[in-house]
Amino acid sequence: MTTSEQLFEKAKTLIPGGVNSPVRAFRAVGGNPVFIKSAKGPYLFDEDGNRYIELINSWGPMVLGHAFEPVEDAVREAIQHSFSFGAPTRKEVEMAELITEMVPSVEMVRMVNSGTEATMAAIRVARGFTGRDKLIKFEGCYHGHGDSFLIAAGSGAITMGTPDSPGVTKATALDTLTAPFNDLHAVERLIDANANQIAAIILEPVVGNMGCVLPEPGFLQGLRDLCDKHAILLIFDEVMTGFRLAKGGAQERFGIRPDLTTMGKIIGGGMPVGAYGGRRDIMSIVSPAGPVYQAGTLSGNPIAMSAGLAMLRHLNDHPEVYARLEELGTRLTNGIRASMVKLGLDFTINHLGSMYTLFMTERPVSNFVDAKTSDLPLFGRYFQAMLKRGVYLAPSQFESLFLSVALTDELIDQVSWANEEALKEVI
Repeated sequence: MTTSEQLFEKAKTLIPGGVNSPVRAFRAVGGNPVFIKSAKGPYLFDEDGNRYIELINSWGPMVLGHAFEPVEDAVREAIQHSFSFGAPTRKEVEMAELITEMVPSVEMVRMVNSGTEATMAAIRVARGFTGRDKLIKFEGCYHGHGDSFLIAAGSGAITMGTPDSPGVTKATALDTLTAPFNDLHAVERLIDANANQIAAIILEPVVGNMGCVLPEPGFLQGLRDLCDKHAILLIFDEVMTGFRLAKGGAQERFGIRPDLTTMGKIIGGGMPVGAYGGRRDIMSIVSPAGPVYQAGTLSGNPIAMSAGLAMLRHLNDHPEVYARLEELGTRLTNGIRASMVKLGLDFTINHLGSMYTLFMTERPVSNFVDAKTSDLPLFGRYFQAMLKRGVYLAPSQFESLFLSVALTDELIDQVSWANEEALKEVI
């Protein structure tokens, strides 16, 4: 039995399912999870001494690779002054100033401790600002485990949602409406059927949580127009896309300004952190400036702020990072496409910048219904075949992969080779 297997057996007696986040359990791909001991640059190292080329990067934030030295140095310096104060610090102000400089729509920002906290708070603020209760979300978009977001779609576009997890009340579900991603007509029908009741529309502008799914031309602008017409707030969940697809996130890349934006992960250099921000008039209703209450003892933690400042300052000062990420993403997806042509396969690759997903389906994927046509057992075999060849993928078909500038052209080519060999093995 490997060390990872021993650890997993023990963990299952102490932690629900043996993991602290469900996707880590490998249930979607078979086998037991690999327990990670360390990471550096483009590599992960497990408890058994195996090395893997890293294509998850802590689900997005490690744009510069693991253990990036300026971030490490910033953390070491900050630790000397203690770990937490529960009081204001200079670095919180510097972080807020930097975020408002980098993200086009953000005029004020509040730090929290996770992406889930950020989205929960953003919805509360939207409801407080508009005086309305309902929200529209999209099938396959994940916004954390807040009750309002764990809702499945009904049989039609204007059917009320039903709880997607025990513990979520039916009353909560009644306030959450769900539409297919990339379907403006469905959104219009929901708005018409719930006139003057919808506080916000929330979405991942480029989806990472049903695999990488891109907005079709005009979709984001169409949502912006509908929100303006009906006095609804548009919320971009940029926990994954923020500071990754561009310095100012997906909203900079697509030229669409949301009213509120949620952020996470990367603004702590990978440490537990999140934030939400947006228009000044909206954010001014957040306590203590206004009546909408939201708080957190560890919000703006000085260690996380130090790490995040080092990360964001580097990205802000080195725009060539984004050009390099584009090169890496294009090189890798071109290599995968070439392998599929060689093998006579016609699977779907969705790709933008440093995000991509290989869907095990020949159907174009523009929403969750399309994504669910993927051959999940085949993906599980493919995942294991890649892992055997030293490439660490997300252990789910329904997750985007994320590249870092720590990857070299040679490593990208190695991943392309592993991909071709893995496909030969499992097809």
